[in-house]
Amino acid sequence: MRIGGRLAAAIEILGDLDARHRPAAEALKDWGNAHRFAGSADRAAIGNLVFDALRQRRSLAWRMRNDTPRALVLGVFAHLWGETADTLAAALADDPHAPEGLNDGEREALARGSLDGAPGAVRADVPDWIWPQFEAAFGAGAVAQGQALARRAPLDLRANRLKADQAKVIKALARFRAGAAPLSPDGVRIEVPPAGTRAPNVQAEAAFAKGWFEVQDSGSQVAARLTGAIAGMQVADICAGAGGKTLALSAAMENKGQIHAYDADRFRLKNIFDRLKRAGTRNVQVLAAGDEAALGALSDRCDVVLVDAPCSGSGTWRRRPDAKWRLSAQAIEQRIAEQDMVLDLAAPLVAPGGRITYVTCSLLGAENSARVAAFTARNPDFAPAPFGAAAAGLVPAGDGWKGFVNHDFSSETSVQLTPLNDSTDGFFIANLQRMK
Repeated sequence: MRIGGRLAAAIEILGDLDARHRPAAEALKDWGNAHRFAGSADRAAIGNLVFDALRQRRSLAWRMRNDTPRALVLGVFAHLWGETADTLAAALADDPHAPEGLNDGEREALARGSLDGAPGAVRADVPDWIWPQFEAAFGAGAVAQGQALARRAPLDLRANRLKADQAKVIKALARFRAGAAPLSPDGVRIEVPPAGTRAPNVQAEAAFAKGWFEVQDSGSQVAARLTGAIAGMQVADICAGAGGKTLALSAAMENKGQIHAYDADRFRLKNIFDRLKRAGTRNVQVLAAGDEAALGALSDRCDVVLVDAPCSGSGTWRRRPDAKWRLSAQAIEQRIAEQDMVLDLAAPLVAPGGRITYVTCSLLGAENSARVAAFTARNPDFAPAPFGAAAAGLVPAGDGWKGFVNHDFSSETSVQLTPLNDSTDGFFIANLQRMK
């Protein structure tokens, strides 16, 4: 496919998303299945056009003075990918499968479009209804935080200590220019690829099949480490899902002690078994999905209970930009209720002196600090406690990464990671200790 055909495909897919309100990955997959002639390079370019349009939908619409799928795709090609109006016009004229040529208004917007005078929510690419929560969380920095969330994310991996270390994984993936990721001593990063290309399929690599690494954002790795789980402990991961943090906990515990992996939804749990086998994990017991009686048998026994709570996912908008336009106030209210419920489910499991590590991939205070405050009000035996030794090894030598320079884990009881501050997805992590 030539450029014009790729632009037409992206416009078609965005139109489908507007009409059917479904996940972008699903729409892209369906388009690919219906257009088998499109090669991998074509699909990568089309996917990047779609996702970049979704990441910066509001600011692109402002620049283009129009929010149609056509305007958004043309805006990506020029404003984000650096092509000129003349280059774009030539591409449209040179391809019989391309959309129609540029009109005068589009030429002007492509040449002169700017964000001068745009409201903060537009410059941040955040829906109006959620903008007050961003301002409450970040104040004068809210626009910059939103803009960082609207950029592409790198590909982060976690070296599986049970089989390999960071250096070994970096060497195995050297042709992808892999390097150390920030914050996590096990983190490996492959930087954002050029516009129009896709990140490498590292799961097709022999090193992945051997269990040397898992795909996991650096922020998620930090969250698992801040549980303080070490060899010999009894640990419960009660929102285990596919097991990303369960696997990280097992490696940190050196396959010693026991991890009880639980999730209310069997469909979320279904992939955990293959992942555990590939990773060489032996200290994980997967409880039957939804079996709260089995979970209750752990009452007063756990040194650590990880609550990786269901949330809005606002911290992951770099990777799932369509989610921010589908998010609603009603959905957040539902997530808040689920967060309170799962924290209350965790509380009886904690041994005296043990702790809950509460984690969300959210940037919204209502899902984060407000839930911690509500939980401690309901459960006076628990109190926020500093991470302390659990953070050992997180801060790199030398200047480090700016987000962690500003954190003192000897006194802090919670941390908010963001793409702007920490070069990670957005994660909130809080430590709640059972005092008696």
